[in-house]
Amino acid sequence: MTILPFVRPETTFDPDAVAIMSSAFDAALASLNDQNKSPTVREIIAKRIIAAAMKGERDPERLRQEAINAISRIAE
Repeated sequence: MTILPFVRPETTFDPDAVAIMSSAFDAALASLNDQNKSPTVREIIAKRIIAAAMKGERDPERLRQEAINAISRIAE
């Protein structure tokens, strides 16, 4: 799956960044059980990854962890 549907039109990323963000997005979703893959959860994960990428983060594991941490905080 790609993260592109969640990227705002006014935000631009180079193809490498999009690939890294999509990889992190897929990895974050894969780490969740099926019950936690609602459209809302997908959006939260995507937005958190995009926000971190906008700040310059390009490590896919850090992006994935940032997204998982956001979901964990919500679940508490």
